[in-house]
Amino acid sequence: MTTVSEGHVPATARGRVTTYIVAFVIGALYGAVATVGHRNEWRIGDLAIPWGLVAALAGVTGLLLGIRLVAGGRGAAAAAAAGVIGVTALLTFAGWGGSVLVAGDLVGTVWSIAPAFIAVLVVAWPKLPTTRRTGA
Repeated sequence: MTTVSEGHVPATARGRVTTYIVAFVIGALYGAVATVGHRNEWRIGDLAIPWGLVAALAGVTGLLLGIRLVAGGRGAAAAAAAGVIGVTALLTFAGWGGSVLVAGDLVGTVWSIAPAFIAVLVVAWPKLPTTRRTGA
């Protein structure tokens, strides 16, 4: 049996905390960039295609799935989701001059709600059992 002296943090715990912090920062950075870019749209006559919203939501999904798969657990994905949702929520408030990044229309409402919904799906999705093949 090995003992841990006081003041010594096991490498696994330190690595896990570092992973969570890095995931949170990456999520926060992506949340800021996607909040600024979610308003972009293509206009074809009277038709407006919100490609910025689609790209931002696809990016959130990819980011959270990637972090969950690479980091090997729900904790890092939850930390990244907290970063995305926290920064998105922070940037919904009006700035000093009264300007807003997330308008109160359909696109802004979808951007305010959808990242949280995606985060719940990615973090809560069950781990699928792996199948083992027997040599035949």
